[in-house]
Amino acid sequence: MSLRSVIAHGAVRTRRTLIARLAAAALVSGALLAAGAAAPPAHAAAVKIAVGGSSCICYLPTILAGQLGYYKEAGIDVELIDFKGGSTALTAVLGGSADVVSGFYDHTVELAAKDKPMQSIVIFDKLPGLVLMVSPGETGKVKTVADLVGKTVGVSAPGSSTDFFLKYLLRKNSIDPHKVSVVGIGNGATSVAAMEQGSVAAAVMVEPAATQMTARHADLRVLSDTRTVKDTIAVFGGEYPAGSFYVLTSWVKTHQAESEKLAEAMVRTLQWIHGHSAEEIMAKMPKEFTASDPALYLTALKNMIPTFSTTGLMDPKGADAVLAVFSEFVPEIKNAKIDVKTTYTDEFVKKAHAKLGITP
Repeated sequence: MSLRSVIAHGAVRTRRTLIARLAAAALVSGALLAAGAAAPPAHAAAVKIAVGGSSCICYLPTILAGQLGYYKEAGIDVELIDFKGGSTALTAVLGGSADVVSGFYDHTVELAAKDKPMQSIVIFDKLPGLVLMVSPGETGKVKTVADLVGKTVGVSAPGSSTDFFLKYLLRKNSIDPHKVSVVGIGNGATSVAAMEQGSVAAAVMVEPAATQMTARHADLRVLSDTRTVKDTIAVFGGEYPAGSFYVLTSWVKTHQAESEKLAEAMVRTLQWIHGHSAEEIMAKMPKEFTASDPALYLTALKNMIPTFSTTGLMDPKGADAVLAVFSEFVPEIKNAKIDVKTTYTDEFVKKAHAKLGITP
């Protein structure tokens, strides 16, 4: 597996630099990336996965599967391509420069209304893990979602799931989303910088950036949190499936073997996550994700472990909840009469369970 960084808006790719950093970190830690440890078999299928922001712990299973060697063992040669947010990762797949999105499932529902059928083939986040936070300089001014009117709010990228989340919260609080300015700030260090420098009044944050902000600013105001089942139900009225591998439905039809292998690698990864401690999980991650503040990363990881699926299966009620949420604030989706069952398949996960002897 190889990992390359793509700066989505500038189309500048720094693959060699990033691979060099990863290799150096691996040598120091004594644990090589799967790609560096051994070449994949000559018969291995090659798949490019566009990641909607690899620094987000919500996508940890995607990275970890490579670190554990599970892609290779499943017989697939995976290349991870990092993007600023889910919408830019999706654009890469729609444009043909990647095969699979590692991103939030809700995009498949959005695209169904645009007659661009896509399917999730495995779910790895059963909860979103998104947090709407007020920037330190606005804590005294922004006390509720309604106070965001006329303000600038950060999301990972416009059109991403963080953007969807913000718009949903605004609608839920009877606020026209057009009354709030939205700007893309990424989901890692750039999002923290935007918050601390006052570039935005609030932002939808992800881990570990959310934990970093609360650690630095004890009085930071949280307007909405979806890192626990209780809080997610309070926001959406039910559990809300998030991180997944999703693909064009046409790709699934012509790449059955690859879909099955991806599902197998992810199911094994999820099983491994829930059978190990946060410290053991963190030790397997590339150092560039953890080295800047190991203690903070560990805290953030502990916050996120409950959001990871144990099975990889879609919760049908969760899929219904996603459709219901989108129908509330996207007229095109409300009027499209979408059959939500066409936006995901459990076929490949079930095959993985049977092969691995897993009983959900």
